[in-house]
Amino acid sequence: MQLHVEIRGVGEPLLCLHGHPGSGRSMAVFTEHLSRQFRTIAPDLRGYGRSVARSPFTMDTHLADLVALLDCTGSDRCLVLGWSLGGILALELALRHPQRVAGLILIATAARPRGSHPPITWADSAYTAIASLINRAIPGWQWNINTFGQRSLYRYLLQQHTPAAYRRLATEGFPAYLRTSRHAQAALSAAIKGGYNRLPDVGRLTCPSLVLCGECDRHITPQSSQETAHALPNSTLKTYPHVAHLFPWEIPDQVRQDIETWLTQAR
Repeated sequence: MQLHVEIRGVGEPLLCLHGHPGSGRSMAVFTEHLSRQFRTIAPDLRGYGRSVARSPFTMDTHLADLVALLDCTGSDRCLVLGWSLGGILALELALRHPQRVAGLILIATAARPRGSHPPITWADSAYTAIASLINRAIPGWQWNINTFGQRSLYRYLLQQHTPAAYRRLATEGFPAYLRTSRHAQAALSAAIKGGYNRLPDVGRLTCPSLVLCGECDRHITPQSSQETAHALPNSTLKTYPHVAHLFPWEIPDQVRQDIETWLTQAR
């Protein structure tokens, strides 16, 4: 299928892969700035956003879609930035097509992903629904953040409950959640049940890699990310304190600065 894709800027291609749930639009925290130096390519993965999936598929299908996208955009070799699920796909792309990947930027992800998320209660779901609806109507409203947001499942996605992070949730996160298909959910669930683990394989990746993780991430633990960084032969690791899985929305300026510094050194 032809993926919906947002392309910004000119120059060396930088493929930006979102997580689950997500869309190319949710990568704007990166592409808004990196497109000044690169041609950023941010697709909606199959079954997400505006890349509608009408039948079941597997995680391998995402890789075939991405190779076709690189061919279509004339990107023989590119940097790849992946957040969460997007980081796993970035690693897979590098393992299967090493000649296509010049470097990896891995955000809140791991080659052997493990989580520490507590069981979800009915109260968690109720507060999340209320917080999301109010935040969609009034993005970043501090009263809603204090009253419902910090009592909802957002407390496992964020540590710094800032209005700016909640505005990202309202304009990018919530719409992406609504447009994530059951086929995308099924493909991810099947991969998790299969015990995904590429840790023994990433040692053969020689391209430079930057691994960034949040100290309080419950979805993909920082230990998982750190383990991946140590297994990659040419990697740089940074762990941010007091942030969680959505840390690029919590501390965007610091994350962007660290990425830009690493890119300058890696190039």
